[in-house]
Amino acid sequence: MLIGDVARRSGVSARMLRHYDALGLVRPTGRTAAGYREYSGEDIRRIFHIESLRSLGLSLREVGRALDDPGFRPSELVDDLIRRTRERIVSETELLTRLRRIDAAEPADWEDVLQIVALLHALGSQSAGKRQRAALSSVEEDPVPVEALVKAALSETDTNVAGALRWALAQSGGGALALLAEGLGSPAAEVRERAVRSIAEIPDGEATALLRDALADPDAAVRRRAALALGARGVPDAVPALIDMIVEGANDVDAADALSALANDPALGDRIATGLVDHLARGVTAASARRRLAQALADIPGTTASRALADLSQDEDRAVALTAAYILKLRDAR
Repeated sequence: MLIGDVARRSGVSARMLRHYDALGLVRPTGRTAAGYREYSGEDIRRIFHIESLRSLGLSLREVGRALDDPGFRPSELVDDLIRRTRERIVSETELLTRLRRIDAAEPADWEDVLQIVALLHALGSQSAGKRQRAALSSVEEDPVPVEALVKAALSETDTNVAGALRWALAQSGGGALALLAEGLGSPAAEVRERAVRSIAEIPDGEATALLRDALADPDAAVRRRAALALGARGVPDAVPALIDMIVEGANDVDAADALSALANDPALGDRIATGLVDHLARGVTAASARRRLAQALADIPGTTASRALADLSQDEDRAVALTAAYILKLRDAR
């Protein structure tokens, strides 16, 4: 079969067939009287074998080795192909993500594209200072796609940079919450906590709803962040979690402040006092926990809180009793 017929039937161009010949991959076994290349059936089968191996990502050198080396074992090469393919997928996925982010920013010209690319690179810099400047400039100067800001906020470990990113997200004007909600579904507790921190700085009803959902998170740190944020928004759902924080001694001062603010609502004051007293009624064994509960009762109005403090002023632990007695004295003086 002549080279033109082989090209038509195999889908391999005549030029590539000549290249295979030059490399010694497929040399036609015959020539016509006029000197033209003539391929046998075995030659054509070898061409198909070459194309099959090339489709797996093998180089022509690797293809030649695979076909001609009797001792060739494919397992090592296949493992290497798997590794290279995974690396290529990661690289291509990163490129696709970067292109989508640039497209989302709706650049007007190539100058805008270059500026966005520079900011995206800065957000991924090893320098915390560069990351922080990029976060701040994303609002003050050049917009960065919200998706990029969210990704950075959910992975940032530096306190100052994380604060700048949360501020930038709060100023982004929408679109961030849906992406942050995905962060709440992350299997990593630290990512969920960063998502809660970011959501807490976005003052709208949808953000509040997400924070309510976070109260059921299996990780205590996430629940506590959500409770403090909801307490600051005056949401009663946070009360049980805030009381638990006081008993456990986790951000107890902040939790007590949040309960005090919530107790300004007369409908909530007695409920909060009852919740605190219920923990005492269950027999909280640690004196330090009873002292924290006494301190939390200080700014909770009503007779329920006063009676609980009176009981605590007789506590077997001297520090607890003195604390409660002092708080009662201050309440009576008001």
